[in-house]
Amino acid sequence: MAGATGMPGWRELETRASTIARLGQARLTAARIAMLGTLRQDGSPRISPVEPYIIDGHLLLGVMSWSGKAADLRRDPRYVLHSTVTGPDSGEGELKLHGLVAVAGPSRRRNAGEGWWSAQPPDKAVVFVLGIAQALFVEWDIEHAQMTVHRWSRRDGYRQATRSYP
Repeated sequence: MAGATGMPGWRELETRASTIARLGQARLTAARIAMLGTLRQDGSPRISPVEPYIIDGHLLLGVMSWSGKAADLRRDPRYVLHSTVTGPDSGEGELKLHGLVAVAGPSRRRNAGEGWWSAQPPDKAVVFVLGIAQALFVEWDIEHAQMTVHRWSRRDGYRQATRSYP
């Protein structure tokens, strides 16, 4: 089931890789900020803090319509999203997504009452729906020096691997 981007959305992640969706949602909810990577017009990377929201099975984020990241995503819909961590030994998991965005339609935008953009006129904030080409969640077991990597893509399905680190 492809969304507006032609790619799977958050709802498909919940169905096909529920562990990643559960851990990822907990991480995004706890941190409330994630880092969004986009490509500038000259091809150089841009990284920006954003507030992602999971609403009605869709991963949404709003950006100020005049911002560089909005221009980047309008020109090139590729993105990478990485949840934030508070320290090198925090043991907090890391959600990593990449895929394509599409501008959210008016009804999806209106139904996202939690998003900061809901109080803004449409010309002040643009809301994007994130399609997911690949999802990854890294769990850290600091006490036992192990990391568990959960991966999912539509093509390869769900996989999990645990290994020692460093």
